[in-house]
Amino acid sequence: MRIRELEIKNFGKFADKNIKAADGIHLFYGENESGKSTIHTFIRGMLFGIDRGRGRAAYNDTFSLCEPWENPGNYSGMLRFESGGKMFCIHRNFGRHSRRAELICEDDGEELSVDNGDMNMLLGGMTLSSYNNTISVGQLKIEPDRTLGAELRNFAMNYYAAGGGDMDLERALMYLKDQKKQIEKEIREELEKKQTQRERTEQEASYVWRDIHKLEDEIGNLEDEIESRREKEEKEKESEGKGVIDEIRPAKWRVHPVEILLFIMLSLFPLFVVPRPWNYLVCIIISLCCVIYVWNRLKVGKQQEKTEPERILEEIMPEEEKASLEKLIWERDRVSEEIRDKRTIYGNLREQMEELEELGSAFETHEKRKAAIELAICRINELSDELQDQLGHVLDERVSEIVRSITAGRYSRLVVEDQMKISLISGGRKIGIDQVSRGTIEQIHFALRMAAAEILYEEELPVFLDDTFIYYDDSRLANALKWLWENKKQVFIFTCQRREEQMLQHMGIPYIKEEVG
Repeated sequence: MRIRELEIKNFGKFADKNIKAADGIHLFYGENESGKSTIHTFIRGMLFGIDRGRGRAAYNDTFSLCEPWENPGNYSGMLRFESGGKMFCIHRNFGRHSRRAELICEDDGEELSVDNGDMNMLLGGMTLSSYNNTISVGQLKIEPDRTLGAELRNFAMNYYAAGGGDMDLERALMYLKDQKKQIEKEIREELEKKQTQRERTEQEASYVWRDIHKLEDEIGNLEDEIESRREKEEKEKESEGKGVIDEIRPAKWRVHPVEILLFIMLSLFPLFVVPRPWNYLVCIIISLCCVIYVWNRLKVGKQQEKTEPERILEEIMPEEEKASLEKLIWERDRVSEEIRDKRTIYGNLREQMEELEELGSAFETHEKRKAAIELAICRINELSDELQDQLGHVLDERVSEIVRSITAGRYSRLVVEDQMKISLISGGRKIGIDQVSRGTIEQIHFALRMAAAEILYEEELPVFLDDTFIYYDDSRLANALKWLWENKKQVFIFTCQRREEQMLQHMGIPYIKEEVG
């Protein structure tokens, strides 16, 4: 891919600015705040778009910093580039309310879709992150971030394992980890659900057990009451001559003792008053009369008629006593049946609690899936490490070549280890990157970026360098410019210094200069 034309319609401080581009080195020179970085940002925006931040982030994001100074409604531009032997043109409008992108192949007039990934395809699958970590170097941003390691891991997997297919290793691992988290969440939810069910079942079982105890106490009381009633009936049967009315009627004297005493005195009185022998006869007659009187009184008392309420009560009481006993027996049987039902329910609840104690097949399935995902993650990481080791040798060799070219052989070899940790080999001695100068560190990172770009992308891409050579001495700057001229077809250098131009002139390297400001 090579850029052929930039048309900045309204972007930052620029309006209606057109820049032609060809192969070779393009030198954008300008003083501070002349707009060099704005052009660099414009190219990135045309390739990948510019997303607007939200909330507080929107006040200091790229969208806000590059908004047109005049006529912000026309926030747009055009970029013409060559890719795969064809010419393409992309128009973008970055406006808040009119954001859109149009991609057209100028050779055949075909309109392509940016949203459907056609632009990404033309860029060889390059993402904004990989762009920032390889071919585009911002001001004081020479060190690539850790995402470059992920890009290289993906490439290693694609190149060595998938034959160059489009496999995103990091995304695959992220997907598996998300699946693992989802399974762990399902396991937690399943356990929480079982725990909730168990607590509810235990509570219900405790209520049922409490009801059983209450019913047992109740049936005990009923048994006592029934036994008491039966004993009472037995006693009533034994007292045959005594009815209910006799018990409830108030006690009365049929012949009062005073009357008997008077009868005795009256019978004895003639013995002392009436002359003999008539006194005995009178005494006998009076005694007979008293006996007849007492006998009649006793006879009348026994034959005394009962009142109407007494007769009704005499008829009802035995029936009520009998009905009350039958009711008690029925209540006892009902409570016994309820106890049996409660015991059955309690037994079922105990079985449910025992079942809840077991993990169940669903839990085992989740555990098997989790174990399978963990195994897949482990195997992918192991395979990735093996493939990255293979790629690492290629990367080490290419980075070492670039570093040797820039440092004039000062460092014979460079080793890129895990997590993009870099070490240098000089005179058979291993040197950590933190032991060398700032300029050397930036040269190493530059070499790493260039080597990674060559490995990751089949089609050669332009290189964008924004004040990248500030810490380079003259010798290494000359070596770096020479390497770029010999190895890169299109290079954009943004600088506020004259050194690059003077060095290019001194070495006789052709370049295209664009004054900015």
